[in-house]
Amino acid sequence: MKNTIKSIIIIILISSFPLFSTQKFETCKERAEYYQKLYGKLCTSEKITDNFGNGNELLYGTRNMRTVLYGIAYRGGANNFYHKTDKRDNSNPLPNDGLMNLSNQGFSKAIYLYDKNFDSAPKEIINPTIDDTLEYIKLSGTDRKTVRKIMLLVLETITNPSNGPIYLHCWNGWHQSGYISSAILMQFCNLTNDQALEYWIKNTDKNHKGYDHVKKLVKSFEKFDDIKIDKATKALICPCMK
Repeated sequence: MKNTIKSIIIIILISSFPLFSTQKFETCKERAEYYQKLYGKLCTSEKITDNFGNGNELLYGTRNMRTVLYGIAYRGGANNFYHKTDKRDNSNPLPNDGLMNLSNQGFSKAIYLYDKNFDSAPKEIINPTIDDTLEYIKLSGTDRKTVRKIMLLVLETITNPSNGPIYLHCWNGWHQSGYISSAILMQFCNLTNDQALEYWIKNTDKNHKGYDHVKKLVKSFEKFDDIKIDKATKALICPCMK
């Protein structure tokens, strides 16, 4: 019984902010345009929430949140150390309010790219207000098998407009989430390895010294030949690289 309580949070009253509409999108275009209006048609280096978790209050609990693919995938960290009311060690999964707020915004999945303390986090956020559930899962992305799983989840989101976006996160929103986002942009938006490494470095907020193992992962990533989208879809979801 205790494990069940830990694994599921049911949202009765989430916040006084406007909730995500109960609408279900018919096309990828509708969903991409909705999230562009919601957060702005941001380039890859522009933040939705900042290093202290501030910015868009609807997404409090996230940190250094940025766009990866419009309406499909977003990256960032977990706002633990700088949390205003529930501060804890930085090396933790998303706080409960972060998960709730992502659910509020229509996200269908959050992916924790580390392992530490994941057992303490709820694995589902059941949101009866919008008749939806956010699934919280753990995938490291440090090996090709788990990277493939992430790519397939992204592809599933692209091809099924009724799915909400995915939030991919590490602790700070810099290194591991940057690698996975680099791989996604190479897979779906045709970035080269050199362009992806430049992207990774730029979005570490100058915290890029060292981390040779992550840089090597970016430089050596090879696309999966069987995971593809068409040019029209790329034009809809791939962001500007600034």
